[in-house]
Amino acid sequence: MRILVSTLLLSCLAVAPWPAGAAPCLVVTLTGTQGGPSSFNGLAGAGTLVRFGDDADDCSTVRLQFDAGRGTTMRLGQLGITPGRLDAVFLTHMHSDHVDGFADLLQMRWHFEYRRPKLDVVCSADAMVPGFAISCRQLVAHVADAYVKSGEIAQRVTEDRDRPPGGPADVVRVVTFEPRDEAEQVWSLGDVKVMAIRSTHIGGHASYRVDTPAGSVVIGGDAGNDAAAPPRRSSTSEQVEKLAQGAAIIVHSAIHPAMGPDKGSKMPRAIYFRQSTASDLGAMAERAGAKHLMLTHLIPPLGAVRQGPWDVPGGPLAEADYRKAAEEGGFAGNVVVGTDLVSVRLPAR
Repeated sequence: MRILVSTLLLSCLAVAPWPAGAAPCLVVTLTGTQGGPSSFNGLAGAGTLVRFGDDADDCSTVRLQFDAGRGTTMRLGQLGITPGRLDAVFLTHMHSDHVDGFADLLQMRWHFEYRRPKLDVVCSADAMVPGFAISCRQLVAHVADAYVKSGEIAQRVTEDRDRPPGGPADVVRVVTFEPRDEAEQVWSLGDVKVMAIRSTHIGGHASYRVDTPAGSVVIGGDAGNDAAAPPRRSSTSEQVEKLAQGAAIIVHSAIHPAMGPDKGSKMPRAIYFRQSTASDLGAMAERAGAKHLMLTHLIPPLGAVRQGPWDVPGGPLAEADYRKAAEEGGFAGNVVVGTDLVSVRLPAR
């Protein structure tokens, strides 16, 4: 049974014990690691798959997708997972590089697996900013408008009269919450509980924490510090750091310090400073007590000579450059520099 709870502090969270004799496990997989809306070297757009279960079911009793950038359905397919096998999708924010693959995912669920229970889509409530609203609910409602207006949905229904006539939006249940500065429980299924907290990037941005008997993972999204530029303690989000206390794994977008204005980069200062740097993420992960730091949504991508229109000072970066930055920040744990489909498993085999 899925439960929506208005507010619950992390300190009050209690995870039910796993049945005796079973061996619970948690697997976190990066389904896409491209940083920003540009494309490079076939990387999929931002996304993270979290699976929980036991050894008998390959850690797959519960499957949660966080963000659904370009190519998400294809990456899930490489793992043998169809959209109909997901229990919920969580969206951190409404930037296209995090939702470009969302329509495809829902279209495939509607087309082939519409008889399954509706898919929970969990996201923040409408965020009102000067002049407009940022709305996850509207994204879902209009996710397949092109297919509806072009006549494809109607034509597909003639092939199978049992298909929901409204298209992909008909196979979804939207669950919204108001992001706050304290963690709140926003979704649960069995032994899996998901918390959310407000974080800064654009209006309505939220970061998530998944708690299971096998361990916890925090999905930071594109969060950055509330202060838009130095002077500040860190480029990272204080809310995410609070959410991450005691979590074994932190997944977070990262920009390399090489793109900073002090390194000769032409990237606009405002764009650079709203990202969390790999070095500051290393420091935050160490303070939070994490064992694994998974850097994703890399800016710039590994091997790229530029990020969008901006050259990478000193040339392309390698995994070792990101790892070194996180370690120089003080992180003593395992740094995973994001490539598509890389995974961390708890407990490790």
